[in-house]
Amino acid sequence: MPNAQCSIKHHMSKIYQIKISLKGITPPIWRRIEVSSDIDLEQFANNLIDAMGWHGSHLMCFEIGGEEYFRDEESVHDLGGKLMHKTKLNKCLSTPKQKIRFAYDFGDDWQHDVVLEKILEVSPGVQYPRCTGGKRHCPPEDCGGVWGYQEILEALKDPENPEHKELLEWVGEGFDAEGFEVGGL
Repeated sequence: MPNAQCSIKHHMSKIYQIKISLKGITPPIWRRIEVSSDIDLEQFANNLIDAMGWHGSHLMCFEIGGEEYFRDEESVHDLGGKLMHKTKLNKCLSTPKQKIRFAYDFGDDWQHDVVLEKILEVSPGVQYPRCTGGKRHCPPEDCGGVWGYQEILEALKDPENPEHKELLEWVGEGFDAEGFEVGGL
């Protein structure tokens, strides 16, 4: 039996430490997550969405080496590309510093740089996937992309702005653009 245990250990996946940065926002909004290297791109998209704080209700795709990977058959049919669930993460990222792109909400056009920072061993007792770091709150859904979000932040800072009260109600009284908490996915 000892050989069976060694065999199982040998086949255990690695853990990828990945940094996700939302493009076009200053100061930056980013997350650092740890995921199993052998998950498929659809599982990874779910982890990324959860870490960033998106709801996941919009179209999305990964752009990897000139190829697009979509979650649904309809997008693949209409736009070309491949299905996320048919491709493993470790087939797209395998070397530290490798980068891929993730697009979320084609209307607002949120672009994310996704960088493999480190390849780690599984740590006993650690629950994966997990978010281990980050900065700033995710923008609200359907806010008009980078430009719309910047305008919302300006209006929220200025109680004299005619849109201040309405936007405060929309984002919620507790909305803190600078807020972020590490947590599970």
